[in-house]
Amino acid sequence: MMIWFAVILGVLAGALLVVGVIYSQHPKFGQLPAGQYLKQAQASPQYHDGEFHNQTDTPLFTTDQGFVSVLLENMTQRPDNLTPAQALPSQAVDFHALDRSQDLVIWLGHSSFYVQLAGQRILIDPVFSDSAAPVSFANKAYPGTSRYSAEDFPWIDLLLITHDHWDHLDYPSMMTLRGQTGKVVVPQGVGSYLRGWRFDPDIIQEGEWYDQFEITEHLKVHLIPARHYSGRLLKRRQTLWAGFILETRNHRLLFSGDTGFGPHFAEIAERFDSFDLVALDSGQYDPRWANIHMNPEQASEAAEILGAKALLPAHVGRFTLARHAWDEPFRRLHDIREHRRYQLLTPVIGQVLVLDGLGQQTFTEWWQ
Repeated sequence: MMIWFAVILGVLAGALLVVGVIYSQHPKFGQLPAGQYLKQAQASPQYHDGEFHNQTDTPLFTTDQGFVSVLLENMTQRPDNLTPAQALPSQAVDFHALDRSQDLVIWLGHSSFYVQLAGQRILIDPVFSDSAAPVSFANKAYPGTSRYSAEDFPWIDLLLITHDHWDHLDYPSMMTLRGQTGKVVVPQGVGSYLRGWRFDPDIIQEGEWYDQFEITEHLKVHLIPARHYSGRLLKRRQTLWAGFILETRNHRLLFSGDTGFGPHFAEIAERFDSFDLVALDSGQYDPRWANIHMNPEQASEAAEILGAKALLPAHVGRFTLARHAWDEPFRRLHDIREHRRYQLLTPVIGQVLVLDGLGQQTFTEWWQ
């Protein structure tokens, strides 16, 4: 009897392995750099010993635990208030009707942003799927936060992707946007995903940290360092991760992407004078992975170092990827705002932030 039980378990395990291997061939997992693009990646200053590296030593975990151990621990521990008890508020926006001459930022939830600068329509890390995972039942979006889809947007002049994680690079969104996007700028290696998803290779530009791209005569984009990692399946750090600076004659904005706190913020501040707005990783933090995601106090300190006039929390408000209460980043940032030199911006999803009028805008404590 025990022999038959062992045989059945073995067959089931084998079947699951086969199903997993087959499923991993789905296009959503994407293609890593190969051929000339692999050589291009390997020539990066950040690439050595077969993978990309951070500027400073950045172990994935601060404990001796492995990825599977942390995953199992998270699955068995469910603190209170991980997700909202009711649908979150948002505002409707007709993106086609926006005056494209007006410089503005709209938070779309988590780390997704719509930006208008110097007449250019820009999307950053657009994730319109209801899940930020390879399977639809995992990492579900909060009720009320999936208000927009890729079809809601007009022609996008510029698409920016910070790295290849599922909550930043969304396959269904990319499949829709590939036919309505003029230019794409990504960190080294990330372009391989988009080429595999049949984006026009001629519109894709890949870069290193501190590379500058002249999008138009009036708009520059700079890639900047982030302290993080990459990988959509088992193989990590095969593509670079980054943040972006958007610069015009009138405005300078920074979008950090996913990042832990580190000396790169002071380095960026030395290269750039100050920022009208910084959107900084402020959520999904945990002491176990403190190297790769900032907590609210660290985000606040980074904003101060950068000389930011306004701080917009990112990596918050749509998905639960850590064990803190979903609203904790907002509460902690709100509690320390009065002692900082920047203005804290806490819009609801879809709320328009007009850059020339940020000081006059008011915000509700909508997370309460």
